[in-house]
Amino acid sequence: MFSPAKPLQPDIKVGFILLNHFTLISVAGLVESLRFAADASFSSQQIFCQWELMTWNNQPVTASCGMRMTPTTDLDLDRPWDYVVLAGGLLEETRSPPAGLVQLVQQLHARGITLITLCSGVFVAGHAGLLNGVRCAIHFTTRDEFRQRFPEAIPVIDQTYIADGGIISSPGGTTIDLAIDLIRRHCGTARADKVRQYLLAPDEKTKKPRAKKVSVAPAPPAYQNGLVSAAVEYMQQHLDSPAPLNDITAFLAVSPRQLNQAFIKHTGDTAVVYWRNLRLEQARKLMANSDLSVTEIANACGFADASHLIAWFRKQYGETPASFRRRRRETERLM
Repeated sequence: MFSPAKPLQPDIKVGFILLNHFTLISVAGLVESLRFAADASFSSQQIFCQWELMTWNNQPVTASCGMRMTPTTDLDLDRPWDYVVLAGGLLEETRSPPAGLVQLVQQLHARGITLITLCSGVFVAGHAGLLNGVRCAIHFTTRDEFRQRFPEAIPVIDQTYIADGGIISSPGGTTIDLAIDLIRRHCGTARADKVRQYLLAPDEKTKKPRAKKVSVAPAPPAYQNGLVSAAVEYMQQHLDSPAPLNDITAFLAVSPRQLNQAFIKHTGDTAVVYWRNLRLEQARKLMANSDLSVTEIANACGFADASHLIAWFRKQYGETPASFRRRRRETERLM
């Protein structure tokens, strides 16, 4: 029934698309935070966190400070990225982005991959038509032009980042807060605290009040298809239920064939596979962040029993739930 297990999977995978004249400090804040969280020591091994620095046309780019950057790999959007970062900078490069880049961004959003826009990268998302009714954290110096170009968007200038509509927008400057919140969500509190400590970032309880943020709390991905979005929302609300797919199709008044066709087109998976993957991701979070037993987690995530969860967990992540929890806790003890 089960194919061979996958290799051990990282907790978070981030692809960066560097636009010409991007803001170096914003990218560095994310990359350095991922680097500190990526292994148990400080060897910069991409074990728990993985990232690549790419450009949309595979050509070198220059940061706004003049530093020349060569991509670490060719553009690869077929990898299962958790986030793709559009790293912008000077407006001259994002006012009229290339049609190929705009189409690429539209495709990523349609697949449900969360986009992170840095600095003027949000202009590219606007050109892709993704910001209608969406709150965006933008730099105060670009507010007037942003409003003129994207009147349906909702610009905000007093927040360090905002997550809305499948897009996390950051106005530029330091991105360490955003990075630490992403790491806490995907890798756990211990590794987020490690990053904060080694980057000398103030603790939330002790730092002085400043610009606000809107947390990257888990939310159903935003798909450009109403049927898929409604189904995913239903799945998110019923992770603990072993209900059959027919319950969703009855709720949405569609046939299983219609639902599966929509899911395959917009997510690449059938509805059943997508729902199971949501359950497995929830089980993984509970293994990392709770003391619940495997049986309790199986029940909380809609699996028939512990054996059912263990088999699918091993296939998806390359290890058993117990092995995953043990490895995580051994890593945290080393920090």
